[in-house]
Amino acid sequence: MKRLKYIITLILAITMTSMAWAQAQQVPDRPQPGKFSIKKVDFNHVKEVISSPQNAYYYPKLMKAYTTNDTTLSIEAWRNFYYGYTYQEDYNPFRESVYSNVVEQLYYKQPHSRAECDSIEKYAELSLNDNMFDLNQMNFYIYVLKEKKKHARAAVWQYRLDRLIAAIMSSGKGTKEEPWVVIAPEHEYNIINFLGFVATDHETLDGGIDYIKVQPVAGKSAEGFYFDISRMMQIAALKFPDI
Repeated sequence: MKRLKYIITLILAITMTSMAWAQAQQVPDRPQPGKFSIKKVDFNHVKEVISSPQNAYYYPKLMKAYTTNDTTLSIEAWRNFYYGYTYQEDYNPFRESVYSNVVEQLYYKQPHSRAECDSIEKYAELSLNDNMFDLNQMNFYIYVLKEKKKHARAAVWQYRLDRLIAAIMSSGKGTKEEPWVVIAPEHEYNIINFLGFVATDHETLDGGIDYIKVQPVAGKSAEGFYFDISRMMQIAALKFPDI
């Protein structure tokens, strides 16, 4: 388990460095994902509802709604879709598409030519086909769709991204008592970046809790945020017992 924590810490450190660099380049204004109430994640309940064909949150139903761009889904549906993914066979908390690095290398070479935009679109789409919860790739994909004037499709992906962020943020308040629950290490930094902060340090605490320190921001009192990674570590220990 100590080695597993080390690997998670290493992944987080690499992610933090990459995202902090991106934040230093630009912190775009982002609309809030909408109103939602805070509700603690009950993974036993999530498992129950996504496994029942009679339930509205049966996972195949949620997946169909996602792929058909259903905009009527509630935050509760998005919560079950996001956290319910940890019960799917192909869930891997460290999942990374082989195409993701290609997109990142191209993205940071702004401005982009038409050919570069075509490549970013191609590889971001391939990355998302392999890892649908890669929020970084969603950002890249939205960016390039807007660059190519594909505004309707960009709006679809912006909606998806905002709903997923809302689902995560509805799980807590980012405090020690009510941490946000994430199913992938990089999602911690997605939330921090979304809020307009830059991560500066990471600490893994007991009980499957991460604490991410942030740079001070004028008008904001936050010094850092807490994230619950216990479910992620539980699955990682089961799927990678030799780590």
